[in-house]
Amino acid sequence: MTARRSRHRSAAYAALALGLAGSLALTGCNSHSSKKSKKSSSSSSSSSKSKKRKIIGGGAAAAGAGAASRRVPDCYPSTYKLTFSQQTGPKSHVAVKFKNSTSRDCKLYNAPLLRFNNAKDPLPLSQGTPGHLDGTRITVPAHGYAYAVIPTNTAATKGTEQKSVAVDFMGISASSVTHGPAIVNFAEKRLHISVGKSKVTNWSSSIHGAQLAGGVGK
Repeated sequence: MTARRSRHRSAAYAALALGLAGSLALTGCNSHSSKKSKKSSSSSSSSSKSKKRKIIGGGAAAAGAGAASRRVPDCYPSTYKLTFSQQTGPKSHVAVKFKNSTSRDCKLYNAPLLRFNNAKDPLPLSQGTPGHLDGTRITVPAHGYAYAVIPTNTAATKGTEQKSVAVDFMGISASSVTHGPAIVNFAEKRLHISVGKSKVTNWSSSIHGAQLAGGVGK
């Protein structure tokens, strides 16, 4: 082999080696770029899922808050929300009127529990007893009214004039009551309320409905 041919072969080997090195470098770069791209795509997907979970979670929380805001609270007795009036005649009765003075609806269950003149037991219910209720529940709108009636159309039911009454509102169960009692002093209000051996009706959304339930409607 001549010196000239040897030099040509060495130059060819060097060019081949340089080409292989460039190819390997390019392959490594492409591999690194591909891995980086996959990692970036994975991160983006994870972030998207996280945002979606947050949005879904936020929607559920908002729905829960909306449901909570729609819950109707129980009505509570107070002296300025309760009015008693005596009706005379053949269909004589005492009307009990409750006013919801709040800006929200509230619920009433069954009948008012009335203890006249500090009586130990409340007036009996004309529709069930405190231990066996018929499940009446009415919603009193904001600034609306509810009514109950105590028939006093016989001498026994009319009885004698009362001085005061303690009023509790029944709760959702037979043994529960809402906050109370509210004490209504008839003498202070200059009211003449006579009640004897009578019973009180369940709450009604109208005075006419309460009168019919008590048998003293027209």
